[in-house]
Amino acid sequence: MPSFSYTARDLAGRQVTGVLEAASDREVTGALADRSLFPIEIRSNESAASNAAASLLSSRRRVKASTMAIFYNQLASLLRAGVPMIRALTVLSQQTSNDTLQEAIDDLRSRVEDGQPLSEAMARHPRIFSTMGCNMVHAGSEGGFLEDALDRVGTFTELQEDLKGRTVSAMAYPVFLFSIGSVVLTALLVFFVPKFEVLFERLRRQDKLPWATEALLTISNALQSYGWIALIVLVVAGLFARQQLHTDSGQRFADRWKLKIPVLGDILLNLAVARFCRVLGTLLGNGVPILKSLDIAGTAAGNRVLKDSISGAGENVRSGESLAAPLRAGGHFPGNVVEMISVGEESNSLDSVLPDIADSLEKTTFRRLDLFVRLLEPIMLLIMAVLVLGVVMALLVPVLRSSTAV
Repeated sequence: MPSFSYTARDLAGRQVTGVLEAASDREVTGALADRSLFPIEIRSNESAASNAAASLLSSRRRVKASTMAIFYNQLASLLRAGVPMIRALTVLSQQTSNDTLQEAIDDLRSRVEDGQPLSEAMARHPRIFSTMGCNMVHAGSEGGFLEDALDRVGTFTELQEDLKGRTVSAMAYPVFLFSIGSVVLTALLVFFVPKFEVLFERLRRQDKLPWATEALLTISNALQSYGWIALIVLVVAGLFARQQLHTDSGQRFADRWKLKIPVLGDILLNLAVARFCRVLGTLLGNGVPILKSLDIAGTAAGNRVLKDSISGAGENVRSGESLAAPLRAGGHFPGNVVEMISVGEESNSLDSVLPDIADSLEKTTFRRLDLFVRLLEPIMLLIMAVLVLGVVMALLVPVLRSSTAV
């Protein structure tokens, strides 16, 4: 019989610890109640090592959203077909090819066998099972619609992955153009331009060297002399910026700066608002209380500035006021979105209105993103062409002048 370590308090409020042998943690709870002890923590000693290993693995590695969507949908299908929870988890553990997910599923099955709710077991793996997913599973378990809740989590996960993929693919080519152009321009300045400096020395002594050529040679010499220093400074600055982005103040500064980028800032804001609306609508549709839903959806929006605005709206809702008014006052939500939220509140259909808002906002935003990318590509090509042409002309003009003088 497995043993359990417990921490509890007696009737006088004193903390008591000990070990009990029982078939499950529920039996431990009953035994403690018989002794007039109130449990604070109960943990299985036999599974502690395996759980610690699973938690360590989960904390270091993530699982792809597409893989998680398949897991949620398959679990919902098995439960809907009448397969018991423990057997369903066993089947999914055997079928998955992802070692991290398999470890997590095995841990879920072990905890569910001990009587722990599925949502609580999932919450022990925060890098694999999202907070939204855990809360929706909890609401589904309590309300008797667990299969539907799992289906919605799977569908939402697929939508979010598709949204992320479309955004990354849209920006991939402009980033590629910028990277290649920067490499070509740097190579010209470091390896090609210095070969002309000897030819231009006589014109420089006669003070006949064009200012553009002089500036080009100066930049080239600076890159050759201080290029490594500049590279080291850039690497250190990049590492420092990356470290700062892991802090709350750094993330808030970055999120605020992203929203101020011309054109792209509005696109990023609309995508964050759409993500918030979809998460909030999904949670409300699954019976999660609105205050908890607002907190989860605000975090899922992915922008600290927007989250602060949503938190302020949550305080208004807590005091019995509407949601739309503080969102409008925050200035981050588009006017048409706020109006639709207001109508949804008045008609008590917010859970169905919010996903429609997200769909509409995503379609409009992706049209703008596609147009932005289409315009950005020729603009970047033109900029790179002008820069390269400027380097070539700065080198050719003195040569042409010298040949004309001869």
